[in-house]
Amino acid sequence: MSEELALNDDQIGGPAEQTATPGKRRFAISGRAVWREIRGIFWLVLAVLAFHSFVAKPFYIPSESMLPGLQVGDQLVVTKYPYGWSFISPTLPNPVAMWKDLVLKQPQESWGVQLPFVKGRLFGRLPERGDVVIVTPPGRNQDYIKRVIGLPGDTIEVRGGTVLINNVAVKRGPMHNLLVPIDANTTCNDVPGGRRTVNGKAYCQLPLVRETLPNGRSYETVDLGYSDGDFYGPVKIPADRIFLMGDNRDRSADSRVPLALQGLGGPVPWEYVGGRAEFITFSKNGQATWNPLTWWGGLRGGRAGTSLHPARDK
Repeated sequence: MSEELALNDDQIGGPAEQTATPGKRRFAISGRAVWREIRGIFWLVLAVLAFHSFVAKPFYIPSESMLPGLQVGDQLVVTKYPYGWSFISPTLPNPVAMWKDLVLKQPQESWGVQLPFVKGRLFGRLPERGDVVIVTPPGRNQDYIKRVIGLPGDTIEVRGGTVLINNVAVKRGPMHNLLVPIDANTTCNDVPGGRRTVNGKAYCQLPLVRETLPNGRSYETVDLGYSDGDFYGPVKIPADRIFLMGDNRDRSADSRVPLALQGLGGPVPWEYVGGRAEFITFSKNGQATWNPLTWWGGLRGGRAGTSLHPARDK
C-alpha cells in the first residue's frame, strides 16, 4: 500500500508540486487580469484622444482678447469637424512637455505634439464670417481664439478702429457700457479708468460697440481708444486664408499683429484652424484652491450653456 501511494505521488508530481500549483495558477490569473486592465486603459485613452482629435475637445480661455463675450476662466467646447480636418487637428500628448511643465517648472507652449505641416484639409470647407475659431499661429504650438472677419478674396482694412471689407465699412452701433464683476480672473487692469463700485461691489466698465458683418451676424466689441491696430492695411486675402480678429480690439494679438510680436502675422492659412467654439460649459472666477470646499464658490454663475455663435440680424 505504501509503495502504491509513493508511486501515485511520483506520477502526479509529488506533494511539493501539488502545493505550488494553486499559487502559480493564482499568479497566472492575476497577471492576465492586470493585462486586461492595461489593455482597457489603453483603448480608453485611445478613444478619448480620437474624440478630441476628430469630434470635440475642451478649451480654456487664458486671456482677455475676446472680451466681452469670453472671459478669462471660461471653459468651452470646441468642435473639430465643421471645417474638416487638417494636420493641426490630432490631439497627441507630449510627455516630455508635461514633465518639464509640471516637474521642472519650465513653462511650455503646449502639452501636445504638433504634426508637420500638410497642405489642405480633409472634407474641408471655409468658416463663415463671425465664427469664433481656435487657431495655431504658424511656427507656434499654442492655440489662440479669434473671430473670422475676412475670407479669401476679401480686401481688409482698418481705419480709426473701423473695419472695412472690400472698401465698405462694417456697420457699428453706438458706444455703450457693460459692467462686468471684478474677480481674480477679471482684474480690469487693462481698462483705463474702468473700475466702478455699485452697491459696494467692484465692477469693470467696458466700453462696447456692436459690430455687424455683411452677412448680418453681429457681436459686441470692446473699444478702449487708440491702439496700433486701429490702422491696418489694406490687405487682400489670398486663397485658402482667413483674416481673424479678437473682439477686444485694442488688446488682441490677431491678424493685424506680426508673428514676431506674438500675433497671427496677417491672413492665416486655413490649415491652422483647429475648430469652432460652440458654447461655454462653465466659468471659473479664479478663487478656487486645491480644497474641494472652495470649488463651488469658484464658479461664475449664469455663464454655463452660453452659445458662442453670433446673433444674426433679420
